[in-house]
Amino acid sequence: MKLAILSVAPRAYSTQRLRTAALDRGHTVKVLNTLRFGIDLSGEEPDLQFRGKQLTDYDAILPRIGNSITYFGTAVVRQFEQMDVYTPNTSAGISNSRDKLRASQILSRHNVLMPATTFVRDRADVIPAIERVGGAPVVIKLLEGTQGIGVILAPDRKVAEAIIETLQSTKQNVLIQRFVKESKGRDIRALVVGDRVVAAMRRVAQGDEFRSNVHRGGSVEAVELDPEFEAAAVRSAQIMGLKVAGVDMLEGNDGPLVMEVNSSPGLEGIENATKLDIAGAIIDYIDNQVAFPQIDVRQRLSVSTGYGVAELAVHQDATIIGKAIGDSGLWEKDITVLTLHRGTQVIPNPRASTELEAEDRLLCFGNLEEMRSMIPARRKRGRKVKRLPKQPIHEG
Repeated sequence: MKLAILSVAPRAYSTQRLRTAALDRGHTVKVLNTLRFGIDLSGEEPDLQFRGKQLTDYDAILPRIGNSITYFGTAVVRQFEQMDVYTPNTSAGISNSRDKLRASQILSRHNVLMPATTFVRDRADVIPAIERVGGAPVVIKLLEGTQGIGVILAPDRKVAEAIIETLQSTKQNVLIQRFVKESKGRDIRALVVGDRVVAAMRRVAQGDEFRSNVHRGGSVEAVELDPEFEAAAVRSAQIMGLKVAGVDMLEGNDGPLVMEVNSSPGLEGIENATKLDIAGAIIDYIDNQVAFPQIDVRQRLSVSTGYGVAELAVHQDATIIGKAIGDSGLWEKDITVLTLHRGTQVIPNPRASTELEAEDRLLCFGNLEEMRSMIPARRKRGRKVKRLPKQPIHEG
């Protein structure tokens, strides 16, 4: 295959290892500076310029998008997607993972266990927020910090309040997170490729430092993950839309607690710790998947007037509970079930004989009016504009 590695750091270890692994396998590979692309929207089809000239055809790209160029970098990846070029990490996945708040919101929606987290903006809400996550000490995180930068441990409530107030005064957005004492300055980095963990390491903080990042002087050791940790890592990466990801987890008393999903994980520390050819595993995965470029399913399925994608919830009093999908009447309404979500279980392309249960969530494609009719009616507000009241504003 012909592969482009998108990176502004061509001499970095990770970039060089990926390039070498691709060359060793007989692929054609180039490292292209992400910032030298131009997105061309002037022609009949999506196109890209590189260094002022039309880009040649590539079978796949491997984005290494740094934090400082997220907006432009994801725009370039998105253009490759529009050109049907395969990428293991989608532009949406990269954007989702880069924003700690957005990532936490998405993972929380899918019941992924994480340290208790809250986000507030008004000073009056800070102390209640600290109490909601279990009280001090708390961890304060900048939304866009990396490599342990912008992660602060506040030992008591007063210090936490002062730190948050100071950061917010400089227009910084911060998360407030429970300090997981039992992790004892340790965490797990699992490297996910496709639907499996190819390597994992434990990072241990030095001295009194609670951040275990290698860039903060932490030590690393290879580790064999329990199935529970491996499943949490793979599921988190998949939820974020990433096929190559570093998933950081704390070892909580009740199991793995996902802290972060990194879309451009460094390879040096984990390859040195595990002595495994992780770069080669990434290249092999891309080679096996290159014929299946990422598709924006909602975009593709919504081009037909009156048809689209929607999620239907099976409520407790729904008449289709206990019925097989084939007998539920959905097909007669021109509705096809693409995926069935049952708790944390995902059943893709469910069979007609699959029986529906209360609280199932069905990702469907079909006639929007028919799907709209299956959603419980909400009380509609009056659409007529009323006259302005005599007292438009109440005092107090």
